[in-house]
Amino acid sequence: MFIDFKNTLFVLLILLGFGSPGWAAPEIRHSYLVLGNKTAIIAEDGNVEWEYAGGTRDGFVLPNGNVLLAYTDRVVEVTREKQVVFTYQRSKENKEIGTTERLANGNTLITEEGVKPRLMEVNPQGEVVVDFPLQPETDNAHMQTRMARKLKNGNYLVPHLLAFAIKEYRADGQVVQTLKTDLEEIGGRKVGNWPFTAIRLENGNTLTTLTNGLKVVELDAQGAVVWKVTTDEVAGLLRDPCGAQRLANGNTVVGSHGANKGVSIIELTREKEMVWKSDHPFAASVHHLQILTTNGQAEPGRPLR
Repeated sequence: MFIDFKNTLFVLLILLGFGSPGWAAPEIRHSYLVLGNKTAIIAEDGNVEWEYAGGTRDGFVLPNGNVLLAYTDRVVEVTREKQVVFTYQRSKENKEIGTTERLANGNTLITEEGVKPRLMEVNPQGEVVVDFPLQPETDNAHMQTRMARKLKNGNYLVPHLLAFAIKEYRADGQVVQTLKTDLEEIGGRKVGNWPFTAIRLENGNTLTTLTNGLKVVELDAQGAVVWKVTTDEVAGLLRDPCGAQRLANGNTVVGSHGANKGVSIIELTREKEMVWKSDHPFAASVHHLQILTTNGQAEPGRPLR
């Protein structure tokens, strides 16, 4: 007896309502960490699941459930019970901390901005074990750098706002590649294409938010634009875009620091369709973010480098 499994499955799906004219894809729900004016984890139902004091700049929920947070003057790791288990205090000569990231070797990546802009790895005992000067091309501490990340090859990817450049550094401080964000095809310097977040994707491209330029851009390994979205293409909802994340499904989530009310986080498909958004009051003026779950399923986290 021959059974056409393909057609049988199709009929079954129709009977269940999938693919019929009235069927719609399930609504996307996310839980997420927000860093900005508020520091909190927001559950899929919109309830504030966890909150910590103070406005933060960067951070992650770690695999052990603790939360790593960067403030202007310090980096802390705290448990969900709000016990501090790791602290780094900014050096006295500098003015701000720009970023933090927990690495696979247990160290914590930290950048400082000021008279001696630098990138460091700090071990769990608080000892600085990697330390080299950054080249931000400006003395304006606040505009020297933001979210730096360590790469698979052991180098570091660092955005420099007023240099209009994303620089890849070796651990000895040598710059081995520079990706420019003042390209004429995306408006040049005059529109303020300051790179804020720089994320090296698995395909070798680099995703970056361009704050004052009100756009998000993906650059290939040679620095050419292969994808971009401007605020005009998303109803003006990129308002000083800062934090971003590329999800496992290929969508891009972007947070806007300039959105002090209304929609502050949006999720976009490759075709620039907006499939999810957040106007949660705790996400207002979001500086960075981390999507944790999607419809009850854990979002694959960024591998520790």
